[in-house]
Amino acid sequence: MYLATTGRRPDAPSRPAGAGRRVPGTVVALGAVSLVTDVSSEMVTAVLPLYLVLGLGLSPLQFGFLDGLFNGATALVRLLGGKLADRGGGRHRTVAGVGYLLSALSRLGLLLAGGAAAGIAAALAADRLGKGVRTAPRDAMISLSAPPEELGRAFGVHRAMDTTGALLGPLVAFVVLWATADAYDAVFVVSFATGLFGVLVLVLFVPAGARPAAGVKPVADVKPAVGERGRKGERGRTGKKPRALGDPVFRRVVTAAVLLGAATIGDSFLYLLLQRGLDLPALLFPLLPLGAAACYLLLAVPAGRIADRSGRRTPFLWGHGALLAAYLVVMAPPGWPATVLVLVLLGVFYAATDGVLMALAGPVLPLDGRASGLAVLQTGQALARLVGAAGFGAAWTWWGPRPALAAAALALAAALVAARRILPERPEREVS
Repeated sequence: MYLATTGRRPDAPSRPAGAGRRVPGTVVALGAVSLVTDVSSEMVTAVLPLYLVLGLGLSPLQFGFLDGLFNGATALVRLLGGKLADRGGGRHRTVAGVGYLLSALSRLGLLLAGGAAAGIAAALAADRLGKGVRTAPRDAMISLSAPPEELGRAFGVHRAMDTTGALLGPLVAFVVLWATADAYDAVFVVSFATGLFGVLVLVLFVPAGARPAAGVKPVADVKPAVGERGRKGERGRTGKKPRALGDPVFRRVVTAAVLLGAATIGDSFLYLLLQRGLDLPALLFPLLPLGAAACYLLLAVPAGRIADRSGRRTPFLWGHGALLAAYLVVMAPPGWPATVLVLVLLGVFYAATDGVLMALAGPVLPLDGRASGLAVLQTGQALARLVGAAGFGAAWTWWGPRPALAAAALALAAALVAARRILPERPEREVS
């Protein structure tokens, strides 16, 4: 398995992150691609709940299924994308580019689907297929471009740029809807053109080869830590490449991420509940994600730095605690103060968990299996969120929104207790 040259695991950096170093150019270039692509995708995401529930009249159960599909039904493709990216010396950029292109083309699918539920589901599935293909290779390129002790900062910078696109996307959707008198087709056309521009940025500015940063050594160059010698499956003893899930630390990270993902209901449901509580006009609905995106943008880099210094387990757990608090606030009497607090808590949740989870898991994985291992983690989390979104949609349909949200809060609290016990405080102590 992979270890830093110091023999430490990702939660125990040897020195403060970011000291005297610049963010690698590959990370900045990938951040620019994500920024442009997120403008494209968040334009659609911002208007999708209104388009499906209010425009087409879908029930919460139907929307829950489609929302889960939109966020999670790409397991096999994620794994395939990771495998393809790791083969042949690293095809990370090529595989990621295919994913970005597929997501851009899916906007045309929404345009052609009209009001047909099957066509909408196919277009959403194509978009998520693209996301599934590109995410693991992209995150693998980031984790290979920065030293292990600075991965939190690197992922924080990338996520901050990515979130800038998420912040701009709803604004662009709002402007397009305002200028075209609520013409959703115009949103899809502008989103398609923006997505193609993101693919062009990837081709022009992201290096084709994934080269490890200074301080990162291949598995064969690193001596095993105490307790690692003799483990079955280690390369150099059996001659075979170790499997990601064969590592006990990585297995714990995946288990905790899956448990917490299954208790995550999806932001779209929270936005719909806030819209109902405030009786917000449909035209203003795309602006709701802006508060969470702005908070995420401000906190992504600081959260990454804190994770590099203090360990990545604690911010990850506290971030889910912020999500639990958001659920409880939504259940309180509606009003603008509660709405602002919910959006802030969502921003804290993403800043403390998204990039931090990748920084936690990346250094545990071998260099030539980095994308595949991250794909396993992302697949487990995505499938769990599919279950969570569909389950909450069904609970809303059968019980009503408040009892369903109370059940989701209880489930997340239980998952947090379990994850706190599962995630190791210092991963290097868990190798056996």
